[in-house]
Amino acid sequence: MRPMRLTLLALAASAALAGCGGGAPATGGADGARPARMFGEIPFHACTLDGGNAATRVEAQCATFEVPENPDAPDGRRIGLNIAWLPAGNSDGGTGDPVVFLAGGPGQAATALATHINGALREVRRQRDIVLIDQRGTGGSNPLDCVDADGAPMELDALTTPTDADLDAWVGRCLAGLEGRADPRFYTTANAIRDLDTVRAALGAGQLNLIGGSYGTRVAQQYAMAYPQHTRSLVLDGVAPNDLVVGGEFARTFENALALQAQQCAQDAACRARFPTDLQAQLRAVLATLRSAPAPVVYRDPTTGAQRDGMVTPDTVSGLAFLFSYAPQTASLLPLMLDEASQGRYAPLMALSQLMNQNVGGQMTRGMQWSVICAEDAARYREDAGAADTVLGPELAQLFFGACRTWPAGAPPANHTAALQSDVPALLLSGALDPVTPPAYAERVLAGLPNGRHLVLAGQGHGTLALGCMPKLLAQFVESTDAAALDATCLDAMRPVAPFTSFNGWEP
Repeated sequence: MRPMRLTLLALAASAALAGCGGGAPATGGADGARPARMFGEIPFHACTLDGGNAATRVEAQCATFEVPENPDAPDGRRIGLNIAWLPAGNSDGGTGDPVVFLAGGPGQAATALATHINGALREVRRQRDIVLIDQRGTGGSNPLDCVDADGAPMELDALTTPTDADLDAWVGRCLAGLEGRADPRFYTTANAIRDLDTVRAALGAGQLNLIGGSYGTRVAQQYAMAYPQHTRSLVLDGVAPNDLVVGGEFARTFENALALQAQQCAQDAACRARFPTDLQAQLRAVLATLRSAPAPVVYRDPTTGAQRDGMVTPDTVSGLAFLFSYAPQTASLLPLMLDEASQGRYAPLMALSQLMNQNVGGQMTRGMQWSVICAEDAARYREDAGAADTVLGPELAQLFFGACRTWPAGAPPANHTAALQSDVPALLLSGALDPVTPPAYAERVLAGLPNGRHLVLAGQGHGTLALGCMPKLLAQFVESTDAAALDATCLDAMRPVAPFTSFNGWEP
């Protein structure tokens, strides 16, 4: 097996809203002495969703709502779902058809994205309540996180390749840490949509408007299939078809995104003159150099400024390129970083790699992710013969599913891979350069949605809800439920982000 750091596994596993930003999960903030604010039958209390600093905090109403861990054993163990409510305008009570945001991953907590969602749905919120529910196993909803007996996060050496035995032992320790509080077999998409409908009923909402990102689009589609009468509208951002094997196609979709980025540079005179070597060719050349001899490097820690020693490996570069490709603002740095690396200057690349690892590494709840992919995806994975010639290679997917040798897998419904066939009003969104959920995926889903419309944002990556005039279009769609009538010409102003030609920025 080609060396593959667990860090890269974690980054690949984050293929959801990692490019959308986020923050810390919901803080408690609720004071039992304060009067409750009711939404249906659920009492909420004032709380703060902490985005990491004062400017990104969101004032909300929070609640814990209990559901059975095993829906078929209602008298068994119960778990609390962490719910945040962002009330509409100056409304004193909840509306009958709120908007529910479904986070990605799998493994991301909806409340951790409160700052981003509050901004992206600011126009929607003028008329509609926004509800954020941490999917079971994430955030504040009995998270399936990997911790030691003392509660400290478990870590594998991120700079070495875990053998199968090492990974199996690590997964076993994570599993042991959940004993007595969680059975991973029940943390699947099917049980998550049951939870969602139970919460819907408790809120007194006849219908829901679902907005899902990446893996959250799978949750939205499967809810619409199971509860069509309670689904008013769908917004699917970064669309994952129900039959997609999550993680199984990353190598190929990333390769295609690289080709599009290279084409974009070739069409820009300044980029073409500054970087005459094709992007993919230069990336492969840097990787080949590092495979023959990983490079020691002295760099500045991006958060402290302290001088550090490090070792640049092929996976340092491929992992950074993969994460950079999520958003055009970071993708614009890739040609410059590769040009520096090709000349043996690795310090900027190493510093950026550390920064990206820090920003993304803690966004996913690993155990919940395994519960979903081991139940719903691993058995369907078949190695793509073409992956051997890609930058990431087939090893990434093999390691991605490696935990499933040990992690208990639930049984998904027989129809969980069926395509959604529905008259529900739907708005599908894609970034043209998305490295994990390309526009072709949305086109597949659109085939079953006669009242759907697919918008592709030129030059954009993974996650489009907050871009340009999209917040305005989202509000218009949620109110009208008429995707065809939307005037989306405002999106024509979206432009690719020009590649940096130096550390001072791009050409004027």
